[in-house]
This record gives sequence, structure tokens and C-alpha cells, in this order.
Amino acid sequence: MKKLNKNSTYYSWLLLVVLVLPIASCKKYLDNAPKDSIAGDVQWSSETTADLFLNDIYHQINDQGDTPDPLDSYTDDNDGGPYWKSWRWRQGIIGPGVEDGTPQENDGGASNYEEWDAVYQKIRKCNTFIQQVNAHPENLSQNYRNKRIDEVRFLRAFFYSYLWMHVGGLPIITVPQDRTKDSQADLFKARSTFGDTFNFIDTQLDSVVNNKYLAKKYNSGEGDAGRATIGAALALKGWIELYAASPSFNTGSPVIGSDPNKFFSFGSTDVARYAKAAATNKKFIDELGGTYALFPDMTTFWKETNEYNSEVIFDKQEVANTTGGAYNLFGGPVYILGQYYTWGNYDPTQELVDQFRMDNGLPISDPKSGYDPQHPYLHREKRFYDWIVYDGAPYKQNWMSRTDTIYTRIDKVHPSLNEIDFGSSDVSNTAYYFRKRLNPDVVPSGGNSNGINYVYFRYAEVLLNYAEARNEATGPNADVYSAINKIRVRSNLPTLEATYGGQNLSQVQMRNVIRNERRVELSFENKRYYDIVRWGIGVDVLNVDRHGMKISNTSPTDNKGVWKYEPVLLGHPHVFTSKMNLNPIPQPVIDRNPNVKQNPNY
Repeated sequence: MKKLNKNSTYYSWLLLVVLVLPIASCKKYLDNAPKDSIAGDVQWSSETTADLFLNDIYHQINDQGDTPDPLDSYTDDNDGGPYWKSWRWRQGIIGPGVEDGTPQENDGGASNYEEWDAVYQKIRKCNTFIQQVNAHPENLSQNYRNKRIDEVRFLRAFFYSYLWMHVGGLPIITVPQDRTKDSQADLFKARSTFGDTFNFIDTQLDSVVNNKYLAKKYNSGEGDAGRATIGAALALKGWIELYAASPSFNTGSPVIGSDPNKFFSFGSTDVARYAKAAATNKKFIDELGGTYALFPDMTTFWKETNEYNSEVIFDKQEVANTTGGAYNLFGGPVYILGQYYTWGNYDPTQELVDQFRMDNGLPISDPKSGYDPQHPYLHREKRFYDWIVYDGAPYKQNWMSRTDTIYTRIDKVHPSLNEIDFGSSDVSNTAYYFRKRLNPDVVPSGGNSNGINYVYFRYAEVLLNYAEARNEATGPNADVYSAINKIRVRSNLPTLEATYGGQNLSQVQMRNVIRNERRVELSFENKRYYDIVRWGIGVDVLNVDRHGMKISNTSPTDNKGVWKYEPVLLGHPHVFTSKMNLNPIPQPVIDRNPNVKQNPNY
């Protein structure tokens, strides 16, 4: 039974509203004291009431999956509808006054992780909690204060990290600001550098890990399931260290061009940054590898019954029909068993599909792979069949009465409702749909029907982070092979040694293998965007049109000919300039605080 996880977080948040609103209502008439004073006295009078405030902070974590325009739409992996923000962004339409400087925010609840005001409101809640808990030791035990403050320090670092990844260096604020008491200098904070912002986040997480006040992991049914853990703090720390060590930032020549304020990079190159990231991720593997492990079957990973499984490190709590989402409505095949069910927004490009290996472990570009362009869906790796809905794919979810076969081909004899669409209807533009993360137990519908937790970090990513950092620091050693092989073997692929006949891969070869594994394993988990930015490859991969797969018969009137498979350009706009590696600071922010400087080239 879930306690804090899901139901308790939601209902505690509602209880907070119920408790505070009557008090505020009373004061509206009596007006005997400032509203926040009475509410504040109640709020911090016990650990139970303090937890109500904390649970509201957890409620601020974004459900990044609950949007028809996910971050993957801003990459080369997905081609959704033309009516979302990603479509405008991919035309190069971006600036401090465009979309209020928040090009990736299509749905506030799902994507305000990169919206300046929203993030700083969350940070203020964190700062308030820490301040008030420290100010009321008579009501709160030392154990409570230690544990809960470290939870909130993690959450604050988590909120800071996402804004930092999108806009670069940030003003670091660690106490609630007060316009009636604070000086101008305290109120109008300037931006810190990229490096100083990173150091603040990293140091906070390091302290949380070393304090050891938090549990290593929570499992389903435990009262604190869903709260921050040592595992979550160490995973986030390892990720931001890898992010910071990456080519775009670990350089004196940032990809955005001139950056005199160092908002986007360290301004120097140091391979030790990779070594630091490798050490943190190795620490996770060595010290928590017995607590966390790869989940054996990724086809059932995203089920409510398997939440908090061995691979889940940190997730956003969701409750079906209350705080849940509509992910099932936004993606998957549009027509199922002849009926319209979804918006079809999650449409893998041919570029992503081509990244899935053959079942012998080789890429389709390798002459030894056995890939046949006219039978492109034969002998592909397990993840392909698990996650990609292709022409002729069997499709069965638990809520369906029987298995359907999804056809995306152009068939004049037996027309399919899911036939590839080069227009603006919901049907896929690419001839593919994505089934990963769809709730197999819930009929696609709107509202809050999907109660699957949104997973931010899972153990496979730690393995990938370690392999990349260690390879970049020292080249491919046995530990790098081991980390990648664990993921490949889980997907029924042969080990790297078996795939390449014992050949020792060079650092460059291993880099390509790791980047491919990241793209496939973490596909449609909103990770690709950050990889494109940190590797500095946006100008190369986001300035070219994408492909779909056109399938037609050489004898279209009777289908007695041969089915042809032709990758075709989608004809959709793609513009990416170097400045787009960073979002602009919204103009209203600069108008309010002249000490906040704009990002380069905006």
C-alpha cells in the first residue's frame, strides 16, 4: 500500500490547503494579524504539519511525461504535430520575448522545469522550509530536522539543476528573500558563472550523500516511498558532473561562441572533470549496486504494480484520476482495433529507428550485420520490438480484447487508418509509433487516467554515465565494457566482446558505442535533448530534415508486386543556431533585475 508515494503526497497537499484556507478566511474578517503569521505558527508546530509543507514541495516536481510535446520533440528522435511549441522552436523562432523566453514549456505542469519564475518559486519554498525548520527546534526532533532538511536540499539542487541545464549560470539564493527587509544587493542577485552554479549544486548533493541521513532506497509499500534518498542524490550528482565535464562546457571555446561572463562553460578544459564524474558514478555502482539493479523485463517496467522496482532511483509520484496524467492519450498508435484512441504525438524518426541494432549486436550500417533494407524489421534487437510500433507490428495492451496489427504502409487494396500521413492529421508522419512508457492497463483517455510515476533516474543511466565518463577520462577499460554489457545482455544482445570478435575498441569507437546505447536505451525518456546540447552536436544533427519510411507496393492496384521500403524526407523545418544551446533569460526577469545579464546572442 502506498503512503507518501502517490496518495499520501496528494492528500497531504490537499490537507494543507484545507488547513490554511479556513485560517486565512477567518483573518480576512478579523484582520488581527498578518495572514502568514497564524498559518506559519500552525505550519511548524509539529512534524506532521511541517510535512504538509514539504509534501507540497514534492508536489512541485514536474511530471515531464504528461505533455503532448515532450522534450524529445526538440530533438532528432521525434516528429510530432505542427501545432506545438517544438514546431516553432525548430524554425529557429526563439528569443527573450518569444514564449516569455521558455521555448520548451508547452504545458506548465509538465515542463516548467526551465521556466525562470516557476523554478525560483519552487526554490523559495525549499528555502522557506529549511529556514522555518531550523527556527522551530522546540517542535521538531533533531532526527526529523536532519532528514527532512537533506531531502529539501536535494529537491532544491534538483530544481536548480534543470534550470541550469537550460539557461546556464544562475543567481544562487539560499534564503527566502524579503522585499521589506533585504538590501538591494540581497534582492537583486547577479548570475553566477556556469562553474560556480555547478559547484553549488554539486557541493549540496555531496553533503547530502555524506551526511547519510537519508535511506539508500525506498521500496513499494514503505511509508517514505517517493521521498529523496541517498541513491537519488548520488545519481543526480553523477549526472550533473558528467554534464559539466562534457565537450560543450569543459572547454575554453564554448559552442555558443563568445561567452565573456562564462554563463555556458568553465572557460577551460580539464580531463579531471570526467574523472570526477566517473568516480561518483562508480561510487554508486560499488556502494549501491546491491540495492539497485537492472529490472529484468523492460516491457513491464512502466506498470503501476512495478513502481519502485530495483532499477528506479527517483520518480515523480502520480495517482490515477487525481494527480495522474494523459500520456496514453498523447502517444501510441492513433487507431487501435479500428477505433480512434490517441493523438499520435510520439512518432520516432527513421534516424532513431536506425540506431537500434540487429540481434547479433551490430549496427545496421555494418556489412556483417545482415541488415536488409527491403526487410528492415527482421532480426532487430529486442528493444526495437519492445518499444517501436512499425508497419506490420503486432500490438496488444492489457486493456485490449485482442491483438491488433498496425499497418502504416500505403495500401490501396486494404487501406489502413494508420497509413503514414504527410499532412497535419494525428496519424504518424514517420510511419512509426512509440509504445515505451505507455500504461498497458489503461485505455487511452484524457484527464488524469494514467497513474504511472514519471521516472527521472534509473540504474541503467548510472551505468551509461559511468561508462561515458570513464571512457573519456582514461579510455575503455574492463569496467566500461562491463557497464555497457549489462545493458546489452538485459536486451538479449551479445556482449561487446562477442559482437566485435574480441577486438579492443579504441576510445573513439567506444564513444560511438556508448552514445548509441544512450540514444536507444534512454529513448523517449527526455534525455536526448541534454545529450545533444552537452556534446555540442546540435548544429550538425538539428539543421537537417528528418526521414520517415514510405512503404508501397510496386503493383498498387492489386498488391501483387513487391513492397518497397523508401526512407523519405519529411519536409519539416529544422533550424538550429549555436545560441539555441541555451534558452534566453525571459525579458521580464531582466526588466525586474538589471543585474541579471542576458545569454549570448539574444
